[in-house]
Amino acid sequence: MKNRIRELRARHRCSQADLAERLNVSRQTLSAIENDKYDPNLTIAFHLSFLFGEPVEVIFDKSEVIDTLDQTPLA
Repeated sequence: MKNRIRELRARHRCSQADLAERLNVSRQTLSAIENDKYDPNLTIAFHLSFLFGEPVEVIFDKSEVIDTLDQTPLA
């Protein structure tokens, strides 16, 4: 899932290692999330939202997820 984590880390002058430690994940996991190779769980997404002071939908691009959903409304 496309995201703005790298951009937000730079704005907050935070290294991958520092952010990974605050999220309680490995630097490799954070790198995979930044490079769209791994989708974070909700806990990580909400923690990133809190740390960066941005809504989850600003950090993560939901458009490709929405495009794959069945567009039939629920009853």
